[in-house]
Amino acid sequence: MIDRRHLIRAGLCLPMAYALPASVARAATVPADSAGEGDMAGFIAAMPKAEYHVHLEGTLEAEMKFALAKRNGLKLPYADVAAMKRSYAYHDLPSFLEIYYSGMSVLLKEQDFYDLAHAYLAKAASQNVLYAEMFFDPQEHLKRGVPMAAVIGGITRARIDAQRKLGIRSQLILCFLRDLPADTAMAALDAALPMKQYLVGVGLDSDEKDNPPGKFAAHFAKARAAGLKVTAHCDLNQKDTLDHIREAIVDLKVDRIDHGGNVLQSPELIALAKERGLYFTVCPSFSGQVTTAQGPIDVVRGMLDQGLNVTINSDDPAYMGSKYMTDVLIDAQVRSKLTKQELVRIERNAFNAAWISAQDRQPYLDRLDAFAKKWGVSV
Repeated sequence: MIDRRHLIRAGLCLPMAYALPASVARAATVPADSAGEGDMAGFIAAMPKAEYHVHLEGTLEAEMKFALAKRNGLKLPYADVAAMKRSYAYHDLPSFLEIYYSGMSVLLKEQDFYDLAHAYLAKAASQNVLYAEMFFDPQEHLKRGVPMAAVIGGITRARIDAQRKLGIRSQLILCFLRDLPADTAMAALDAALPMKQYLVGVGLDSDEKDNPPGKFAAHFAKARAAGLKVTAHCDLNQKDTLDHIREAIVDLKVDRIDHGGNVLQSPELIALAKERGLYFTVCPSFSGQVTTAQGPIDVVRGMLDQGLNVTINSDDPAYMGSKYMTDVLIDAQVRSKLTKQELVRIERNAFNAAWISAQDRQPYLDRLDAFAKKWGVSV
């Protein structure tokens, strides 16, 4: 259970830690002889980064599943880690979600959520992610009898420890599972609001088919009234996808859109998104192409060319080849033919997308500018 006095004493609202630990700081330093134009992988690895579209439960690596199952006295239906990873075969969103939700069964106690969050934050920090806003799916845990306080408490302790020891700052976004009854989402929100100081926003994920954003208008209104930000998944190539994007932008006035690549099919929606200065949290490993009759549209390239505020994120890396931010950016650079200047622009978008104060944001932008200058990239 959360001991609020302990968390306050531990310094949940720590001032920004600008000095990274030595191991991370060394990774961020660019050797004089490696700053050539051809060293794109080195450039990406060293670049300061932020992440906004990562599901904590989607960072649950197979090795950790086995460890948690053993600790909690559970038997997994796989002989070993390799067999489990071979089962990660999906062809669309519903088939992916079936695998994703079944993996959560090992998460039962507060320490499990601590271990999950801390492992992600340690991995992110090692790849020069300085700031992250992470999703979690409490409805799936509540229905298994796991208390909300155990979920938020474990994640919050991990956030505190990671900021103090690893220099990575993070915040937490509660997601509603849109394919479950709306009243269960409201029950999850009500259970979390007494701990709202440990949250920055609410989001909307899971199977989008026949589950438009408007189904959760009351939930978003209650969250906003409590001082929380609002974002929503608009998954690629879904039924009524353009209507859902319009609903999210116009009716719900979301603060960000997760995925949202089909916006490129609508000049009207592009204009609305630009007018509102919306940021898109794109995950090219899973949702990198819009399907059209004329052929695929590369989402990252298309958003850059249209002047939209695109960010690049890892989504559910444990189920996507264990590729975290550096790996995802390296792949995206090749796929979308990104220049170093465009990569810096994408990370500038990322730091500008953060739900933090301007005062807290500026040191991140300063660090990115210093990095770009060191590599001879104009900003």
